[in-house]
Amino acid sequence: MNVGKCMSYLRTTCRLCKSTDMIKFLSLGKTPLANSYLKPEELKIPEPSYPLETYFCQDCGLVQLLDIIPGEVLFRNYLYISSTAPSYIEHFTKYAQDIVKRFDLTDESFVIEFGSNDGILLKPLKNLGIKTLGVDPAENIAKIAESDGIETFVDFFTEDNAKIILEKYGPADIITSANVFAHIDDLDDVLRGVSVLLKDDGIFVAEATYMVNMLEKKYFDLIYHEHVSYYCIRPLQRFFEKFDMEIFDVEDISTAGGSIRVYAKRKIGKHNITESVSNHLALENRLKMDQAVTYKNYGNEIEKCKNEIMKLLLQLKDDGKTIVGYGAAAKGNTLLNYFGIGTDILDYVVDIAEIKHGLFTPGKHIPILPTEKIDEDNPDYVLILAWNFADDIMKKHEQYRTNGGKFIIPLPEIDIK
Repeated sequence: MNVGKCMSYLRTTCRLCKSTDMIKFLSLGKTPLANSYLKPEELKIPEPSYPLETYFCQDCGLVQLLDIIPGEVLFRNYLYISSTAPSYIEHFTKYAQDIVKRFDLTDESFVIEFGSNDGILLKPLKNLGIKTLGVDPAENIAKIAESDGIETFVDFFTEDNAKIILEKYGPADIITSANVFAHIDDLDDVLRGVSVLLKDDGIFVAEATYMVNMLEKKYFDLIYHEHVSYYCIRPLQRFFEKFDMEIFDVEDISTAGGSIRVYAKRKIGKHNITESVSNHLALENRLKMDQAVTYKNYGNEIEKCKNEIMKLLLQLKDDGKTIVGYGAAAKGNTLLNYFGIGTDILDYVVDIAEIKHGLFTPGKHIPILPTEKIDEDNPDYVLILAWNFADDIMKKHEQYRTNGGKFIIPLPEIDIK
């Protein structure tokens, strides 16, 4: 990461409905970019930080960030590689199989994924005989996908780029994005691009973290500058209508602590609207996801969570225990910076991604080391920052627990295993 100045800008309107009627309900302070890992020679350079504050639109109900970092800064050289997590490989392999079966895809079908990363979804689709194209702005990650035989259009998904893709490849049967729809500030441009590329009976699918789960499970570390929107179905339904599209199905999936997979079509499309749409809307209504007080209460719960976890960690340090972190993930950096956890509490953080080894976490400057370091040092406790992969992590390090080590899972409730 080049630790220099980064031009940010402040939105004044809601990302979806353009209303100005928004309230701030949770402030995580000023933090550096969550994926801006530092080289040793960058540690003495002043590190830019930006407000990390969440707002609720009282018109359409979208939860969002208004302090925006340009995509060119965040995503051109990206350090998150999807295929490093075995559970994610399994998830996307099953997803590929499901959409091929459900929508009767053949070797004549064409699937485009934007935010395709290293091709974690497109690889199993290609293996099933489907024509694919990835779209991703991260030049370093696109090279990985290309080396695995996944053709990738290296740029952002926009209306203009959709026209270029249409001319070269033709229209798509399915356009999909997984954990990307939350990253985009100008969603109108994206939906115009979808409208350009999608066949009349085509399907647009988006996976995103579900705000209902964030609220019920007190997840807050999914909030960082890359994630500018946090979705419920109600605001999405209204948004798609602007583009003569409608949501026809919603699936609950387990990724990122509980997400939704939203299926949308043109209004002239053939797919019937399932009960899942009305069921999710009813759930959101029962939980009062359209009311500001719900989010203010959520903000208060997050503060309590912070106090409980810090009380535990500080007590362990007072008792002379050694603690390290596991998972130099963006969500972990939100937690570290908001809680104020540095090398006074964590000796280091380990991560499976070799691309991060030898770097330091943004803000708190904790060294990132290979996961084998845990087995070498056998620390008393390991704080799992990548809690959504806790099962994978603990399975990989069964010997560590056999030797007496313990894992701390901070969310949704403190759990020591």
